[in-house]
Amino acid sequence: MERISTATISRLSQYYRTLERLIERKIQTVSSDEIAEIDSVTSAQVRKDLSFFGSFGRRGLGYDTTDLKNNIGTILGLDKIWNVALIGVGNIGRALVDYGEFKKQGFIIKLLFDSDPEKIGKKINELLILPFSDIQTYLKAENIQIAIVAVPARVAQNVVNTLVESDIRAILNFAPISLKVPSGIMIKNENMAIELEALSFYLKNKLKK
Repeated sequence: MERISTATISRLSQYYRTLERLIERKIQTVSSDEIAEIDSVTSAQVRKDLSFFGSFGRRGLGYDTTDLKNNIGTILGLDKIWNVALIGVGNIGRALVDYGEFKKQGFIIKLLFDSDPEKIGKKINELLILPFSDIQTYLKAENIQIAIVAVPARVAQNVVNTLVESDIRAILNFAPISLKVPSGIMIKNENMAIELEALSFYLKNKLKK
């Protein structure tokens, strides 16, 4: 698994969503060329990404859309239910609680944490906001496997350190800062400002041309 890049996993997620849309349109088979065209990659890349995990489809006939979707879902762990804790119930945190796709894909937000006394004890979508100071006890009791961090940058590293000490091995970080974790911990950073900066760079340089 170590030789499989994060880019490959990201493309598998794209293929999964493409297959979902094809199935909704009652399309039963699809070729690597068709997937490649939809997802703006090459057909060779599609075949290479899938070859890491086995042999799918039949030469000359393409892939059964439902079968391939289910196989990719299994590869991505979407055949399991994952218990999730959210730390930081500000604007981003509240939006994430309301995001219905998480539950659809098997990611169940079971715990909410914050350090603001005015938020602790209140509910969002029937979930009680708990004090961050008690997080280690709750994480173990609810068998949490994934944590989402949506706190200010100044406290994000301390939050992640606590999560690591609590044996959390998968973290999605929305704090606008690069965080350090030991080897064996998977952390994904989501920074919308960085994505917008990439777009602004593209537009500025395109205008120059």
